[in-house]
Amino acid sequence: MGYGFGYPLFNYYPPLPYLVGEGIRLVGYSFVATAKILFVLSFVASGITMYYLAKDFFGRFGGVISSIFYIWAPYHSEDVYVRGAMNEAWALIWFPLILWSGYKLITCEKKHLLKYMMILALAWFGLFTSHNLMVLIFSPVFAAWCGIWYVMTKKWKTLPYLVTAGIWSFALAAFFTLPVLVEKSIVQTNTLVVGYYEYTAHFATISQLLFSRFWGYGPSAWLVDGDGMSFQIGWIHWGLSLFLLVLISFKYAKNKKIEKWVAATLFLIAVGWFGAFIAHGRSTPIWQMIGELKFVQFPWRFLTMVILGFSFAAGSMVKLFQNRVLGKILILVILLGVLVYSWSFFRPEHGKLGPLTDEEKFSGVAWDMLQTAGIYDYLPNTAKTAPKAPRGYVAEVVSGEGEIPAAQLGTNWAKVTVYMQSAGTVRLNIFEFPNWVITDGTEKLTQYVPEDEEWGRMHLDLSAGRHELDIKLQNTWSRTVGNWVSVVAWAGLAVAIYYLYRNEANPSMV
Repeated sequence: MGYGFGYPLFNYYPPLPYLVGEGIRLVGYSFVATAKILFVLSFVASGITMYYLAKDFFGRFGGVISSIFYIWAPYHSEDVYVRGAMNEAWALIWFPLILWSGYKLITCEKKHLLKYMMILALAWFGLFTSHNLMVLIFSPVFAAWCGIWYVMTKKWKTLPYLVTAGIWSFALAAFFTLPVLVEKSIVQTNTLVVGYYEYTAHFATISQLLFSRFWGYGPSAWLVDGDGMSFQIGWIHWGLSLFLLVLISFKYAKNKKIEKWVAATLFLIAVGWFGAFIAHGRSTPIWQMIGELKFVQFPWRFLTMVILGFSFAAGSMVKLFQNRVLGKILILVILLGVLVYSWSFFRPEHGKLGPLTDEEKFSGVAWDMLQTAGIYDYLPNTAKTAPKAPRGYVAEVVSGEGEIPAAQLGTNWAKVTVYMQSAGTVRLNIFEFPNWVITDGTEKLTQYVPEDEEWGRMHLDLSAGRHELDIKLQNTWSRTVGNWVSVVAWAGLAVAIYYLYRNEANPSMV
């Protein structure tokens, strides 16, 4: 939180993992330690949610296998150790939990419907507040997943509960998601899809996806030879998926029956290979046909679906090799192979600059880079171009005679004391954005952005004398509505939890 030019849209409703991180950062440099804890937690939690999903289809050992494959997938390491993409790393937690709770909601007994509705709503809430783009990528997968179980189980009576869970999840996250949807028109979303961020520059090749063992700590680049990142799926991950596909095909040819674990495995293997295809340049017609896909920016983001599908499928080895000693030995060898294959990708590297202390990270060039790296994201329409440097002062006198002896800046507020010897203009180094309210005592002032102002900063015309400026960003209607919708949704969740607890304590009351 450091540009000093104002924070539209996302900055007042940060993604879920950052709520903890930002709070800790305010009290000191322990933000870095907190971020590390959150990254470690993302590994552990994603393994747990994958375990529960796979366990329902393959048993406990199958759940463990899928969990190991999921945690140790090369792209999982890429998210954490190379990209530092905490949002996406946390999204990997919610995918298995959403699939599991959706499956349980569709297939469970009536008395458990409320419980799984709550879990599904909370899982989707987690994804909504972790990574919007992952919602775009994952939603079709979830829809198809639910369709499979409705077709196989014929339990269409649970469909209203599934829809209710979806509405509930959106309501829980409305404080964040509603402003995101409504306020797109007042920020520059075009900066998210041009230049470096245009998807056509970031397709992976077949070699990069399937065969390359390259591992680097650089960026994705236009030319293949310039890529500093690895886009590998993992030899064992994709090779095993094909092997399992062959074995399951033989099993179906013999039994002529599709069991639930077979349907789930085949579907998620298909999801994995489709994700790999979308990450490749041959999928360009699909990207052109679905315009919203351009906001994904990097086609290789679909590797999240690849590791989700292939890791789940790995657990099916238990079903295919059950009660066979050689099969169990083969499973253990494959698990050892996954660990050996990926081990070097999960060792922290310090980079060319060597290890950095907290003081070094939050000062000098490193601090400037942290402040300006994402400044093009959701730039307000009032700015013609992004600021070229971090903010120096909260406010400056740009015409007339005056001085500013005191100024304070918060996340969505500022207080500035101005002494003007003559009438003039003060520039606030804060982006103009709807609902900034500026008062001087009891008088409300009118701010504006001059035609020649490139960075979209607010200006005020002040008379001679002392001025105590109180500057606050008030909620837009979408934020106010979103906040109240979330309050009601969370209150409903509390009531539902109490209801479940009471019924479990007194079964006769059900």
